[in-house]
Amino acid sequence: MKQQLAELMKNQTVRTLGISVGLIIALPMVVNALAPVLRPLARTAVKGGILAYEKVRETAAEVAEVVDDLVAEVQEELQEARERELEDQTQETDSIDTDRTTE
Repeated sequence: MKQQLAELMKNQTVRTLGISVGLIIALPMVVNALAPVLRPLARTAVKGGILAYEKVRETAAEVAEVVDDLVAEVQEELQEARERELEDQTQETDSIDTDRTTE
């Protein structure tokens, strides 16, 4: 009988199956034994994740506000530049028209 069991254990499939069954049986016991230690660690990890998420979200909102302000300033500058350019073109046109009428 011992020899048959030894021969059986040499088979890789049987060996893997035995290890798997052993893990399936032992895993719930290990988890229950470690639960008092693992639960506080898990809570701490989740709390840290939530705090990090909130900080990143806050920082992203601040960055978005700065970018929005910057975009508004640039748009205003562009609008002013366009208006100046239009005024310059209008003055040039008026000047050309005046030169033509005086000739």
